[in-house]
Amino acid sequence: MLGWVTRDDRVLRERPLGSWLLGSDIEHGRRLRLRVRILLIGSLLAANAVGAAVSIALVTVVIPGPSVFVRDLVLVNFVAVPTYIAVALIGGTAWGIARGLRVVRWATEGSELDEYQRRATLRLPAELTFMQAVLWLGGFLLFTVLYAFVQPDVVPKVALSILLSGTVTCANAYLLSEFSLRPIAARALADGPPPRRLALGVTIRTLVFWAVGSAVPILVLMVVALLTLFQPGIDQLQLVVTVLALGLVSLVSGFVLTVLNTRATTAPIRTVRAALARVEQGDLDTEVVVFDGTELGELQASMNRMVAGLRERERIRDLFGKHVGEEVARAALSRQLQLGGEVRDVVVLFVDVAGSTQIAQTRPPTEVVEVLNRFFTVVVDEVHSHDGFVNKFQGDAALAIFGAPSPVTNASGKALAAARATMTRLAREVPEFSVGIGVAGGQAVAGNVGAESRLEYTVIGDPVNMAARLTELAKGLPGHVAAAMSVVERASDDERERWREYDVVALRGRATRTRVAVPGE
Repeated sequence: MLGWVTRDDRVLRERPLGSWLLGSDIEHGRRLRLRVRILLIGSLLAANAVGAAVSIALVTVVIPGPSVFVRDLVLVNFVAVPTYIAVALIGGTAWGIARGLRVVRWATEGSELDEYQRRATLRLPAELTFMQAVLWLGGFLLFTVLYAFVQPDVVPKVALSILLSGTVTCANAYLLSEFSLRPIAARALADGPPPRRLALGVTIRTLVFWAVGSAVPILVLMVVALLTLFQPGIDQLQLVVTVLALGLVSLVSGFVLTVLNTRATTAPIRTVRAALARVEQGDLDTEVVVFDGTELGELQASMNRMVAGLRERERIRDLFGKHVGEEVARAALSRQLQLGGEVRDVVVLFVDVAGSTQIAQTRPPTEVVEVLNRFFTVVVDEVHSHDGFVNKFQGDAALAIFGAPSPVTNASGKALAAARATMTRLAREVPEFSVGIGVAGGQAVAGNVGAESRLEYTVIGDPVNMAARLTELAKGLPGHVAAAMSVVERASDDERERWREYDVVALRGRATRTRVAVPGE
């Protein structure tokens, strides 16, 4: 699996348009214009050259009937035919190139694309194909008239040859020009696939390949059979040569066009597959260049929309996690949200700034916010590093929970260690604030409270109230940290040794006195 992932990833990076001949999707200016010009010239010349070769082969070797190489046809064969072919080949190519470059000028000059230009660009392969059809139709009319005046017997043979080879030329012209214009189409398709009437679908394109590679040779073979039936003068050797030639043409052209069709079909699929491999590895900045005007282009555009949706979802998930905490966000996304909660054994850590009212009165608001952000950064770092969860910020205070929403091994020890580490860092990194930290534990209800349309995950119970009261007490203690002795007793041996019992005090709002511990360091 790693092999094809690496190979397709290289395709996505090095051949975003499906072929090294097409360059990069970011190519522009004179370089892009030159590349498109060369590719279009080569495509149109190749299509017409193949068509001319097919026509000559059909007339001279394949289709049985009267020979065109007679004295009366010398001027037609060696003057009229070569002259028209040269003029049509050079003039038709120049005509197509001029029209093509005029249509795609917006892309090579980097100007704004409007809907009319977009449609004209996507119609360009069909327009160039129509130009070739016009030239071949002109040749059909000219040569049938010339041969009819000199030797009418060869007209059916010549006419059939021109029609069949013209069909081959037009099919090749469309397929090759569509390939050559792929860098331009990619820019025109940047906003999504075109309306279906502007481009051939995969089915029609496959049928075109089939027609050129298989249907045309077989059709010629059928015509030869009919000619043999109605022209008994055809000898056996000529028939054998005809059948073998058509069979060879059918095999070769069928193979070549099948390969071309496969490449045209798989090129966009491979870019999508490579992009999916990147997304699977976590790269959500992946984007596929949309260069195909068929349903496969819709697939490429859908891939980009899907990745954009994943990016947006990940961004929302990240924001969600930052607002409510990673643990709560993960739990909320993994199951159906509902009001209510469950009784959990938790340890609560409460941090509060002392003298916050005076600080707000004596400092500019921007400075207060900047110091608060540094304060909360330390709290979040230490709580998270000890497997806790910062449930909420309350003005200049923070409430952290150990044991909910996910169970935590040695929650008491980790909460106490977090309290000590937080106080040490705050004294060093946020000296502007004097704070108190309280730690309490016990059973509480952890879950979603609020309304169906607005929920908040929180912990409600005696440990929360006790932690808040211990925080008030801690502000007046030397180390500014106070914990319920019951939490210390449930901590691991290593952490328990770092604490000592301080006193038994009556906390505000509580009916019984509370044993309080402080760090022994």
